[in-house]
Amino acid sequence: MNPIIQVRGLSKSFGKKQVLNNIDLDIQPGQIIGYIGPNGAGKSTTVKILTALDGEFEGEVLVDGIDVRKDPLAVKRIVGYIPETAEIYDVLTPMDFLNLVGNLHDMEPEIIKERATNMLRHFGLEGNLDKRMDTFSKGMKQKVLIISGLIHNPKLIFMDEPLTGLDANTVIMLKEIISKLSEKGKTIFYSSHMMDIVEKVSDRIILINNGSIIADGSFEALKQQRGESLEKVFTSLTGNRNYSDKAEDFLNAFNQ
Repeated sequence: MNPIIQVRGLSKSFGKKQVLNNIDLDIQPGQIIGYIGPNGAGKSTTVKILTALDGEFEGEVLVDGIDVRKDPLAVKRIVGYIPETAEIYDVLTPMDFLNLVGNLHDMEPEIIKERATNMLRHFGLEGNLDKRMDTFSKGMKQKVLIISGLIHNPKLIFMDEPLTGLDANTVIMLKEIISKLSEKGKTIFYSSHMMDIVEKVSDRIILINNGSIIADGSFEALKQQRGESLEKVFTSLTGNRNYSDKAEDFLNAFNQ
């Protein structure tokens, strides 16, 4: 089986700052990838390159055999992208916004309406279909954003910190959705710094630090190598330790 994502020698700089450093990566169809790392490690930059939102990089990146630099529109047709925050045109209603997204993907109007209505209902937004989103909470907007990344039934789905603002029940539901999508052969690339969620949803975890991949394997494999929880594997490999002492030092500020 050919990898759905192939990355060779991927490097990216912003001025003098090296954000990604010679990354090689193969991802197979149907995998749920947990892509983790500290803030500034290069997670979001990787996602933007893989979704053809950033074509300024060194190396080669193929998504379903498509060169992301040569044909970015073809890549965008087959991927779904759920960012942490995005411009969601909140003067529109959810149905207006999802109609816009569906039309961009050349979906039939009847299919857009049926899918949007069903998905919004399952997220508890059936009473808000035709209300302007500038009155919505952050969590309500995030639900619409999630639906917008899935409505065209993409074969490859990128999630970059998708849980912002969601309540506990929706987080549980989204984890189940991720699992069901994988069962249907979809590939999920889940970028986050939330260790507990990554540990539960991923069948392969990739840890990036300072622009380089420093660990790659299942949670069980990483745990056997280190004999620790994913959180402790993360802190050990990224060089961050002694959080208890640091917390105590932080609280000592109250004694000043």
